[in-house]
Amino acid sequence: GLEWLDNAWRSAGYGHLVTGTAVISSAIVIMTLLDLPFTLYHTFVVEERYGFNRSTPALFISDLLKNGLLLVVIGGPMIAVALWIMIASGSNWWLYVWIVWMAFTLVMFWAYPAIIAPLFNKFTPLDDESLKQRIQSLMDKCGFRSKGIFVMDGSKRSGHGNAYFTGFGSNKRIVFFDTLLETLEPIEIEAVLAHELGHFRLKHIQKRLLSTAALSFCALALLGWLAQQTWFYNGLGVSQSSPWMALLLFLMVLPVFSVFLQPLLSRLSRKHEFEADAYAVKQSSGADLAEALVKMYRENASTLTPDPLYSAWHDSHPPAPVRIAHIYGKMST
Repeated sequence: GLEWLDNAWRSAGYGHLVTGTAVISSAIVIMTLLDLPFTLYHTFVVEERYGFNRSTPALFISDLLKNGLLLVVIGGPMIAVALWIMIASGSNWWLYVWIVWMAFTLVMFWAYPAIIAPLFNKFTPLDDESLKQRIQSLMDKCGFRSKGIFVMDGSKRSGHGNAYFTGFGSNKRIVFFDTLLETLEPIEIEAVLAHELGHFRLKHIQKRLLSTAALSFCALALLGWLAQQTWFYNGLGVSQSSPWMALLLFLMVLPVFSVFLQPLLSRLSRKHEFEADAYAVKQSSGADLAEALVKMYRENASTLTPDPLYSAWHDSHPPAPVRIAHIYGKMST
């Protein structure tokens, strides 16, 4: 399919940059359409069966169109910039692409809360004054300054609940799903927030950004070598080598091999979760955190006893019994 798609765009007679951007963008659109039936089934059959789905067909289509718009407005120019660097910068192009990619990642990390997230959800300031005061006291205690505490209308799509903080620098903000506020008591919400603040105080976000930078550096260096190997294209059914085909093939093949890094990444993530729980025990009530976790596992219908090998390979969070035992262990020390 990629060979046909590449030939079709080449026959249109555009320049390398336009052709390459068109090939990659249209491939992404086609893959999205191929995945669409599975996404529909997951949302309107599986999630519906267990009472989680709140989305409507109109909202689903709206989200799909907004994602398409973001692909055109943000993804298209980013693809074009990467291809321009690949074409114009010689053998060290991968290093320049890495620098641009990391700059783009940081900009998006800063801009996401204020620009992109509001396209999909409504964020309103927390209006429960007693809860707001409790949260503000905890943030002052932890030395955390944010742009505000917001409630997200997650219930319009799903019954799942969560809390997180996003952004960095002067654009940090605390976000609670409205479904979570309906499920937990104020003291439990405080404990969950203490866990999230633990990620901030222990610099987990910075550590993950550094690991992302290191992995993307290695991946692009590998791509810089593979792009010069004819067997890389021929072995994947493409007869004509090009910068855009190198990039597209690499993006498609990478998950097949990066899956072997998943256990290491999952282990690092679980380590961070344990550390954030330990921090929350010091700053709030460990018993309330454990109770909040039990409610969240119940409300999200999460399994309490996952297969140990599967969990070690894939799960970014420890299993509930292990995590709660760790919390009570920290309370006794």
